[in-house]
Amino acid sequence: MRKSFERINRIVIKEFIQAFRDKRMRFFLFVPPLVQLLVFGYVVSLDVNNISTAFLDLDKSSESRELARRLEASGYFTITHSPTSVGEIRELLDRGKVLCAVQINRGFEKDLRKRVPTSVQVVVDGTYSNTALIALGYVNGTIAKYAQDRAVPKITAGAIDVRTTAWYNPELKSRNYNVPGVMATVIMLMSIMLTSMAIVREREAGTMEQLMVTPITPVELMLGKTVPFAAISLIDMLLVTVVGVLWFDVPIRGSLLLLLASTVVYLLSVLGIGLFISTVAKTQQQALMTAMFFTMPAILLSGFVFPIENMPKIFQYVTFINPLRYFLVIIRGIFLKGNGADILWPHLAALAVIGCAVMALSALRFRKRLG
Repeated sequence: MRKSFERINRIVIKEFIQAFRDKRMRFFLFVPPLVQLLVFGYVVSLDVNNISTAFLDLDKSSESRELARRLEASGYFTITHSPTSVGEIRELLDRGKVLCAVQINRGFEKDLRKRVPTSVQVVVDGTYSNTALIALGYVNGTIAKYAQDRAVPKITAGAIDVRTTAWYNPELKSRNYNVPGVMATVIMLMSIMLTSMAIVREREAGTMEQLMVTPITPVELMLGKTVPFAAISLIDMLLVTVVGVLWFDVPIRGSLLLLLASTVVYLLSVLGIGLFISTVAKTQQQALMTAMFFTMPAILLSGFVFPIENMPKIFQYVTFINPLRYFLVIIRGIFLKGNGADILWPHLAALAVIGCAVMALSALRFRKRLG
């Protein structure tokens, strides 16, 4: 065991020396992630529809049911939950199951028929700032049209007082939504590209055969190749976190320790993917192209660019094997909602399962390729 650790340690040291002795490589390891974060943090903007909505109807009248029907008929909202209390709304928003909640208080129908002002409470998840802005606009527009079209005479849009609240991101800053997503994407890109070229580089340089005639085993070589890039990825994660918090003023309400632990679980899957690519590709160019071939669909199917709810059903199922999908929920939950492991554990578990599966597949492929 001790000898095995020593052999792995030697490979790790070798990889660090090889990575840092080249000035261009040092630049590539740390500067591009920061540049990408700055660029995407300023320019990325998203549009969404089919907003998952909770509808709390305390009035249970024909008028409140008509309003619910109008919201769904608008095409912008999908009522996925019908909570029975305000506490359930908070739970649904905390767990990210809905992005918008509409509450109809008791006496809603009576107030309308008496032609007195009444109120509708709307709560949106400010974590998704672009969605929240659109949701607020659509809710206001739908309710205003509803008030104008009522059969009750002289009911106007001004008769209903709509009170909206954005949780987690009160000012609805798009950067608060985009920056954590960019952080997760940048770490994935760096990890996969670096790891995918690690084994190929040795093969091209002709040093793979020299390594394999030593007492080192394939598993030890695999660990020695991945540990340095895992450490570098963690450093990059800390750097982009500092920039996100200090430069973009993105709040981090959750535990930094949980963020680091989640990143480690996330890296288990993305580094495994990079390692698998390195066993398939024969040249560094092939490894780079294969990495790009994987990362672009992964980003598109993560929910970062386009809402998963808007995708065709078959692609929605494909997203379940995408590690970026789960890490986006985790990192935004930690930054903006202050979520703990009790809320995020399903996503962490999914990442762990994907990571173990990919690592096992990569190890089998690695053994076969070296054999």
